[in-house]
Amino acid sequence: MASDTERVSPRAAFQHRDFRLFQSARAVSIVATEMQAVAVGWQVFEMTRRPIDLGYVGLALFLPGMVLSIPAGHTADRFDRRAVLLICYVSYAFCSLLLFLQAFSRASSVLPIFAVLLLLGITRAFSGPASQSLVPQLVPEEHFGNAVTWGASIFQIATVMGPALGGLVYGWAFGAASVYVTAACLYATGFVFLLMMHVRTGRMEKKDISVETLLAGVRYVWREKMILGSISMDLFAVLLGGAVALLPIYAQDILHVGPRGLGVLRSMPAAGAAVMAVALAYKPLRRRSGVMMFLGVAVFGVSTILFGLSRSVTVSLIALFLVGASDMISVVVRSTLVQVATPASMRGRVSAVNGVFIGASNELGQFESGVTAQWLGAVPAVVLGGVGTLIVVAVWARMFPQLRKLDRLIQISEPAVTLEASKQQELV
Repeated sequence: MASDTERVSPRAAFQHRDFRLFQSARAVSIVATEMQAVAVGWQVFEMTRRPIDLGYVGLALFLPGMVLSIPAGHTADRFDRRAVLLICYVSYAFCSLLLFLQAFSRASSVLPIFAVLLLLGITRAFSGPASQSLVPQLVPEEHFGNAVTWGASIFQIATVMGPALGGLVYGWAFGAASVYVTAACLYATGFVFLLMMHVRTGRMEKKDISVETLLAGVRYVWREKMILGSISMDLFAVLLGGAVALLPIYAQDILHVGPRGLGVLRSMPAAGAAVMAVALAYKPLRRRSGVMMFLGVAVFGVSTILFGLSRSVTVSLIALFLVGASDMISVVVRSTLVQVATPASMRGRVSAVNGVFIGASNELGQFESGVTAQWLGAVPAVVLGGVGTLIVVAVWARMFPQLRKLDRLIQISEPAVTLEASKQQELV
């Protein structure tokens, strides 16, 4: 099978119509989400001038995902995943319209924004597992690794475009309100793309709901040490190295580049990640995947320290570019492990567990960064976070030697497919 995989076309996943439609829907929704994130961050900081409120933005998005992760994962396995996503996209558009009304009315309190962010967090809790676990149904097994890499590329390209467009619209149009109405239109476009898809996953989990079926994903991740090691290292590394959360402070008070500059700053990690993802699509990791993952996270930490210390816009942009490029190596390895090594009927629940780890690293990391910046200042918060990331790499390399020694990702996929039925019997 390894030789077949090596001959797969670099664009093999795009041969499949539903994959193209699904990624189109993802692209426009990610652009909308990133545009909205720029507007929310700038609007909240402009209203309160308190770094900790930027942390509360992340906390409001994270808490629903943490509370609802288990039922959300079970929903993705129990109901048609495309239908779940359609409902989520309607909710996304509704949230954008609520933010538009808040901005248009010029409300003086940030509490309505946080209320909408909680609703957004609930929507994300359900859309994440359904979206991640749908991909294996869109392409054949031999094209799955290519689909993961291109999915990551599309995500990062959209993440480049979103903040840049958000900053431009915010600065040149009518402020936050114009960003939110644009986001609502993009979510509606994504809804149409999903409607055009032919795939119907149906009910993947056949057993009746019980505590065992609900917790099966948690138990599976705990038993599979390579999956546990990869997602937990990402959790703590990004949790500590969350420089992106403090970009509004850097844009306004340190680099003095304004809202349009904030959009460019937010785009740079995604630009680096997009370049790396395309490179990995054409030159996939053939050997020593585990070592490359650890090296990528280490570079992530060093680049975070460089950004924290920089007072030059150029150096800051380069550092953020390296942050995204190095993180993408970890994303590709982790995403492939989580999806390929998991039985199809459990992918929703395992993806939900993975989503909690990702949400904790991103949104809870944003909260941690806001609190630390409130106490110590923005620069010490970023630099200490980068140092913490390097410590995590050293500790995890010792705790998870099997992840460090991981060679070819295809070695994981073969037994996962062969033994899928027996794993289902054993775990659920």
